[in-house]
Amino acid sequence: MHTIALLTASNVFMTFAWYGHLKFTHVPLWHAVLASWGIAFFEYCLMVPANRWGYGDFSVVQLKTVQEIITLSVFAVFAIFYIGESIRWNHLAGFGCLVAAAFFVFKD
Repeated sequence: MHTIALLTASNVFMTFAWYGHLKFTHVPLWHAVLASWGIAFFEYCLMVPANRWGYGDFSVVQLKTVQEIITLSVFAVFAIFYIGESIRWNHLAGFGCLVAAAFFVFKD
């Protein structure tokens, strides 16, 4: 469970590092890059332990699959509530395909 919590927290930081600056297009690009790097530092401080501690309970393929599902979940919430975009049916269908992929990755 620690792995999932750390992966979720790290994805919150990374989503803001990658996309948070889009609300501030008036800020010079180099400021956005430096701010993103600063935010991404905290993502790495969470992601590395999540993967290190999770490896063994999960295979590396399972870790990556979980991380991708968490990424899309965090991103969907971010896109709706921070950026103000809507999620359409085709976005949900794509997400559903990833969940189906996870089913096969975790199937023994």
